[in-house]
Amino acid sequence: MFYALSWFIVVLLLACWSLAAWALHAVVVWAVSSAGALSGAASGINGIALPAWLAPWVPAELMQGLTELMTGLGPWVASLLQSVPALAGGVTVLAWVVWALGAFLLLLLGAGLHLLIALWRRRGGGGLTPPAPRPAV
Repeated sequence: MFYALSWFIVVLLLACWSLAAWALHAVVVWAVSSAGALSGAASGINGIALPAWLAPWVPAELMQGLTELMTGLGPWVASLLQSVPALAGGVTVLAWVVWALGAFLLLLLGAGLHLLIALWRRRGGGGLTPPAPRPAV
């Protein structure tokens, strides 16, 4: 009974692990595949302005320096975003490796529980009848 219960829990955990890995993989692949569409947004960095209530508190030199920095980084960010969708295949391989590692650890957990139950039953803790008394010598 305990063996079946422990392995049922391990299989349930493995199913939850598989579902979580699949969902995270789907979200990451979607985000990586959609990153190329954002490359046009990197060129619109010059249109970003501070809110009216914050503008009096920020020095003009700081805003000018940040604008120049963002303008210089714009083409680099755009090229980076265009090359990101090529990483989707690598994300799939990474997801399989992480899933396999987690599944292996869960199977080790199941084997460890199996061994603990076997040791517990061998010592007399799992039987329905108490152990027979030893004869006095």
